[in-house]
Parts: sequence; structure tokens; C-alpha cells
Amino acid sequence: MYAYIAGTPFAYITYHHVSPQLYGVLFAAGIVGIMLTNQINARLVRKMGGDRLMRIGTLGAAIAGGLLAIDSWTGWGGLPGLVIPLFLFVSATGFIVANSIAGALGSFPERAGSVSALVGAIQYGTGILGSALVGVLAEGTPWPMGAVIAAMSLGSVLCAMLLVPSCVAPATGARAAE
Repeated sequence: MYAYIAGTPFAYITYHHVSPQLYGVLFAAGIVGIMLTNQINARLVRKMGGDRLMRIGTLGAAIAGGLLAIDSWTGWGGLPGLVIPLFLFVSATGFIVANSIAGALGSFPERAGSVSALVGAIQYGTGILGSALVGVLAEGTPWPMGAVIAAMSLGSVLCAMLLVPSCVAPATGARAAE
């Protein structure tokens, strides 16, 4: 998300010559996407389970990140080639953030304060890294933003698929026996 926040003003306003007003609309569209996926998440979490929805979200974000990297590298699609995958990427956070935090806290309820602090540190730490990489790699195109988002999205989906236990009873969130 921080790579998105750091990179979109340049990609939209400087590179694609979007007006600051239209930039505000495009940025707001991402917020609307997050709100929509949060609402969908709230309706599905009891039926499907938070871990499963988080995996779906990270997979969607990774696919959008990959498409964004291709579009920003090749220039394919012009402005819509950035707007659409960025919207999909940002919207996926509605499935990722709440479910990942709830899963982390639910796994260690006796250490909720420490887990919460660690989650916050990881979020800000990766945010600092992502936004710094966008700046360090800047070379006059949206490519650094696309590459950083794709790499971070790939890391997220790998963590969600490989590190989160897969057997969860959806109604209770409790781990189920295989």
C-alpha cells in the first residue's frame, strides 16, 4: 500500500499528466474498492473463514500486482493499464488486512498486545521499505512502483499460502483436525 501511496502521484500526475483533481478521484476509487471488499468480507467471513478470504485476497493482489508490473514495464494499456490493476490491488486489502490481523491475534490470544505490536511494526516496516524502494528505483516511469507492488504482493501470497495453517473451521475460526 505504501508503494501505491508513494508511486501513484508520480505515475498519474507527472507521467500520465492527470490533473490533481482526477488524481483525487482515482485515489478515492481505490478507497471505494476497499470499502466494497470490506463489506463483502464481512458477509462471507463466517461462511468461508478469515484465513481462506485472506488467501483469496493475497492471490488477487498478486495477480493484480503482476499485471501492474507488466503494464508499467511495457506501457501497455496507457493510463487504464495502471488504473485497473491498481484498483484491483488496493481493493484486495479489504480481504487481507482485517483477516490477517484477526488470524494473528486469534493464534496467540494470551499475547494479543505483543502480537498487535508486531503486526503494526511489520506493516510500517514493509511500508517504509516499499515506499523507499519506489523512490530509490525511480527512473522516470511507473515501473518502480509496479515492480515493488508486484514483489510485495508475491511475498504476501507466498506467506499466506505457506505460513498460515490451512485447516480452519469457518464458523468459529478455530483450527480443525485434518
